[in-house]
Amino acid sequence: MSELDATAVGVRFGSTRALESVDLRVDAGRILALVGPSGSGKSTFLRSVAGFVTPDSGTIRVGDHVLVGDGVMVPPERRGLGMVFQHHAVWPHMSVAENVAYPLRRARWNRTDRETRVAEVLDTVELRDLAGRAPDTLSGGQRQRVALARALVARPAVLLLDEALSALDEPLRASLRLMLRRLAAEHQLTMVHVTHDRDEALAIGDQVAVLNRGRLVQAGTPAELDSAPNSEFVARFLHDATCVAGSMGDGRFRSDDGRVVVDRDVLEFQSGAVDGPAHLALPPDGVELVDQPTGDGVLPVEVVTSLYGRRGRTVICRSGDLELRVLTSDMGEASTPPSGARVRRGFVYPR
Repeated sequence: MSELDATAVGVRFGSTRALESVDLRVDAGRILALVGPSGSGKSTFLRSVAGFVTPDSGTIRVGDHVLVGDGVMVPPERRGLGMVFQHHAVWPHMSVAENVAYPLRRARWNRTDRETRVAEVLDTVELRDLAGRAPDTLSGGQRQRVALARALVARPAVLLLDEALSALDEPLRASLRLMLRRLAAEHQLTMVHVTHDRDEALAIGDQVAVLNRGRLVQAGTPAELDSAPNSEFVARFLHDATCVAGSMGDGRFRSDDGRVVVDRDVLEFQSGAVDGPAHLALPPDGVELVDQPTGDGVLPVEVVTSLYGRRGRTVICRSGDLELRVLTSDMGEASTPPSGARVRRGFVYPR
């Protein structure tokens, strides 16, 4: 398999800049997860790689082959890529095996080689026993695996997935995430996976890239993005963090209104040591509820409501116009949370 390398890719639709000088690289056999809010440019980037969108600047290469740039624009059908969309789009008049074999028939593979390869790919996606079935007799997850097998059958250099799991219910999505991870590991398959689901991006990607308004905001391993967001936007988007404007000085952060005061020794500085104007990002797992109503680092709050989750209960608190999400251990339906919040960990960014 081959690596994917995109350099300074820019795309404009009329007066709208959809991508602004995006640099991304995916090593062979790895998965890059692209995540961001609607309109961030993630699908535009994927379609630029596929050939459905023509960048007006930059270069895209797969291995040693230039797909876009340097005066080259390879048409989609000659790029040697596989693609799976949100809606599986399998042909209802063909069997599972016929759907999967279609790209090989177009490439004029002989019948024996075609049948051998289709059987191999159906084994890979665990559908060989359903080869003769019609698509309308399959579940949604099975049909999406047919689409995946069809994309894999011609041994693509890179597999592109455009919200390919978002139309499925859990636990089907979880099952297919594991399948994609297994395919990448066992077959050295290079993938670019576009998703709007933050948890899915962190779960499936070897590398995760966060886009916003056509710009690459941060790229790194899931652990790096989870523990060290590089901006207020990433902290809000990935962590549901509450961001507070203020300043660093005298060994502590103080909000502009003076209500939030946090000692430096419990903070993490994502942009290096900060003095002067700064934003403090408070993720739900970086704030704790306490019984004491006053003291350094304690902000009196009103508990509004709470949401149950597997990792604990997320308690929604309010202090004036500031709203905080606090992740706690599950306190049970009848429990009344304490009425104060204290910072345990926060991220500081200059502003």
